[in-house]
Amino acid sequence: VLAAVSGRDDVVFGTVLFGRMNAGAGADRVPGLFINTLPVRVDVAGAGAAGAVAGMRGMLAALLEHEHAPLTVAQRASGVAGDVPLFSSLFNYRHNTGRGSRVEGIRRVAASGRTNYPVTVSIDDDGDRFGLNVDAVAEVDGPAVCAMLCTAVEGLVAALEETLDGGCDLPLRAVQVLTADERRRMLVEWNEAAAEMPAQTLPELFQAQAARTPDAVAVVSEGASVSYRELNERANRLARLLVRRGVGPESLVAVAMDRSVELVVALLAVLKAGGAYLPVDPGYPAERIAYLLEDARPVLLVTTGRVREALPAHGAAEIALDVAETVTELDALPCGDLADGERLAALTASHPAYVIYTSGSTGRPKGVVVPHANVVALLAGTRERFGFSSDDVWTWFHSFAFDFSVWELWGSLLQGGRLVAVPFEVSRTPDAFRELLVRERVTVLNQTPSAFYQLAQADEQAPDGAGELALRVAVFGGEVLDLGRLDAWYSRHGDTAPRLVNMYGITETTVHVSYAALTAETARAVGGASVIGRGLPGARVLVLDTALRPVPVGVAGEVYLSGVQLARGYLNRPGLTAERFVANPFEAEGARMYRTGDLARWNSEGRLEYLGRADDQVKIRGFRIELGEVEAALAALPAVEQAAVVVHEAGRGDKRLVGYAVGASLDAAAVREQVARVLPEYMVPAAIMVLDALPLTVNGKLDRRALPAPEYTAGAGREPATPQERALCEAFAEVLDLEKVGVEDDFFALGGHSLLAVRLIGRIRVALGVELTLRVLLDAPTVAGLAGRLTTQKPARTALRPMRRREES
Repeated sequence: VLAAVSGRDDVVFGTVLFGRMNAGAGADRVPGLFINTLPVRVDVAGAGAAGAVAGMRGMLAALLEHEHAPLTVAQRASGVAGDVPLFSSLFNYRHNTGRGSRVEGIRRVAASGRTNYPVTVSIDDDGDRFGLNVDAVAEVDGPAVCAMLCTAVEGLVAALEETLDGGCDLPLRAVQVLTADERRRMLVEWNEAAAEMPAQTLPELFQAQAARTPDAVAVVSEGASVSYRELNERANRLARLLVRRGVGPESLVAVAMDRSVELVVALLAVLKAGGAYLPVDPGYPAERIAYLLEDARPVLLVTTGRVREALPAHGAAEIALDVAETVTELDALPCGDLADGERLAALTASHPAYVIYTSGSTGRPKGVVVPHANVVALLAGTRERFGFSSDDVWTWFHSFAFDFSVWELWGSLLQGGRLVAVPFEVSRTPDAFRELLVRERVTVLNQTPSAFYQLAQADEQAPDGAGELALRVAVFGGEVLDLGRLDAWYSRHGDTAPRLVNMYGITETTVHVSYAALTAETARAVGGASVIGRGLPGARVLVLDTALRPVPVGVAGEVYLSGVQLARGYLNRPGLTAERFVANPFEAEGARMYRTGDLARWNSEGRLEYLGRADDQVKIRGFRIELGEVEAALAALPAVEQAAVVVHEAGRGDKRLVGYAVGASLDAAAVREQVARVLPEYMVPAAIMVLDALPLTVNGKLDRRALPAPEYTAGAGREPATPQERALCEAFAEVLDLEKVGVEDDFFALGGHSLLAVRLIGRIRVALGVELTLRVLLDAPTVAGLAGRLTTQKPARTALRPMRRREES
């Protein structure tokens, strides 16, 4: 019970066991300390088994020498940090024997004592009966602990009876601490049954929508637009061409194109042909693209002439959509919907729709295979909650290699909405993005919290006449949402214009699996917790301990997901699939659940609160990153002998990767440059620290807490020679939080990233009256480089100033 309440199931010692034997009058006192030997599982907060054993050994050694051992001795011996409580709970077993322990005519009514432990469980053994007492701090539900104790005692009695009757021994961990009602509440009542959904594929649903609204605008991209009828016909022609090239169900087609109407046509055509699309972002480094194509081995690569020139060598057949011969061939093909007879085999909802690669802890990205039925289930489970309709206007903000785009693309197109493709530079310029939202009258916005914080700031500073947002709902996902940063937004827009919704999910479970509608009141009420709500219909969310048992309310556990949105597994990785997609003991034989590695807890209202990771995976600006993959890329460099990577928080919400490398005569800048050739921009460490050796714990493991803070060497080289260079140096230093920046210093080598780049562009706009684009900064990331381009840039737009609140108007 104590292990369940403390949520510390990963280590060995820590709960204090006090035993006191009170002998009767005239009986011999038992010298020393009596430690009860009941097999109760105990744990220590924040320490591994080896450290805990060392701490207990220190105390026992002192006891054997007839000394009193203060807890500070155990704290030092255990290796547990001084600001972390060594013990999380107290178990006090009092064995009362003999008549001397009672006085005739006096009956004990109640007794209480105070300790500094969050949970104290006391048991009085009076020989013929047991008395149980629980003392708990306010954060712990005392009655719930009592109920768990009663359940545990009942289970122990039943287990003892079974053993005495000749039954098999029952491990103590098998004794339940949750009542049947509690288990049912967590496993059943807090998980909804699947919503009714059609047994159809994505192309079938799109074709039905195109038939209902053929003339409605389907996609808008930088001035170009296409209706549902035209999008359907163009995709049908391309699908027939793909079938001719060998594409069918269970085949994989790589798509490497820029965000555009043509990209939507290509993705839809792959699905219509029966294949699954593999998104390849052209912005990835050549080595990563080469790895994806080699690992996935697609039967075909769909691209354009411009992108094809930048792709690395590969073995897949190619189709470039904009070359003359392809255009001629497409024009000659029929534009009607494909029948199953035209495909290489019949297409069903169980066939793969797409494969998206995610970061891998072993250093190798892995492809997640997601069937059509999963996306259909996602939309069926959210349609009623959001009230989506053909009147909605969606943004396509994210890379199509990021699974958030699955929700954006098919959430809009399968429900008759208008999809607005956001140009990359606009997506990185918050005030320009706000202008797009106003101009296009966008109603459904999907954002990572990091991007939304930037948009919220631009909205707060929007000048008079900038226009009102038409947003109906804003959906968060991809990373932890800091609810405290929504106060200013709520003060301007209230709870319903738009409605804010926090969702949780991962690629292996088809984008979103939970839903939490937010209000200003609920955001304040939960304090610092990141509430992710409950599972969507059919997407079961379980919070389990290491023995796969449901944990009590308020206790941290690992999140396991099951239900209709579970991916098929990892492409060509059966071992990894079996490791992460495990048997589900709560459903029929053959059912699976996905082990996420995320930690969460149920609150008293039955809503999930996200608590972080149980492993080295991190989320930075919405991107899922396995630190092991970044470490592997560093360690693979010829001159690097050892490597480690951690996350350093430079400021509120400003998380940066920091790499540490050991090797003779290493140059930090050169190491970072080499890693950037292998990893996507969001996985490249902001700083590389060269060390003589990696710090280790007493157990020989990497001591991450002893790694030095990152250092960004700046200010070298010549001084600024012009007022513009001086202003740029000041802007660089202010945004990067550095004392000084030189004219030759690289913004990104000093810890800059895409979100800081947005701040820098805004700062330059104010200081110099020049409107820079993100592309200019990427091409010329130094003060000297930017200064040379100032004269070619547009004048800044009207300076932003705070907008009056509605109540002040």
